[in-house]
Amino acid sequence: MTRKINIAIDGYSACGKSSTAKQVAKKLDYIYIDTGAMYRAVTLYFQQHLIDVDNLEEIENSLPQIKVDFRKVGDVHHTFLNDVDVESEIRQPLIAAVVSEVAAMSNVRKKLVQQQKIMAAKKGVVMEGRDIGSVVIPDAELKYFMTADLDVRTKRRQEELRKDTGRLFPLEELKANLRHRDKIDSTREDSPLTKVPDAIEIDTTHLTLEKQINLIYDNALEKIEGKL
Repeated sequence: MTRKINIAIDGYSACGKSSTAKQVAKKLDYIYIDTGAMYRAVTLYFQQHLIDVDNLEEIENSLPQIKVDFRKVGDVHHTFLNDVDVESEIRQPLIAAVVSEVAAMSNVRKKLVQQQKIMAAKKGVVMEGRDIGSVVIPDAELKYFMTADLDVRTKRRQEELRKDTGRLFPLEELKANLRHRDKIDSTREDSPLTKVPDAIEIDTTHLTLEKQINLIYDNALEKIEGKL
């Protein structure tokens, strides 16, 4: 495949965006970019340095000190914060509880969106997040919007955390967190979560991960070959 395209995947938390995007990128030999992980890394930095999310001046001063990038560890892409592997730390519930507030900050978004646009400039990228098709790469050749039933998403998040941490978090606590994140992501003033008109909606409530991956992968092959 000589022609490369960009694929934008937006949607709610725990819909399977990350797992799907990772595997599609792997099958296409594309670069996978988890923009949510970038906001999680910034959130972790704030927590590590005791920066209050309400202290706008301190946040502004800290942004030049933050560098987020992705590197392969074995066969898996990990998130690095200032050259330190933080893939495990950024997946913790303490980060998930406040990342939407951090992601809603215009100065944080401006910094990370600029980095994301640079990453996508050379094509051959599968990027997932909340504003990819609407803001980051609105010219992406393929755009998707993923959604799923809240109860299903909650159970998926519980299982994901159980695998990552060995702990079984209460479903009601996780559902409340997802509902809270949905509200902030969808109503924030800067680049809210939205389904752009040309995005293909995928409801993953009853879809297996394999079907999600194959749907996007097959569409990508058709687009690359000029058939879609």
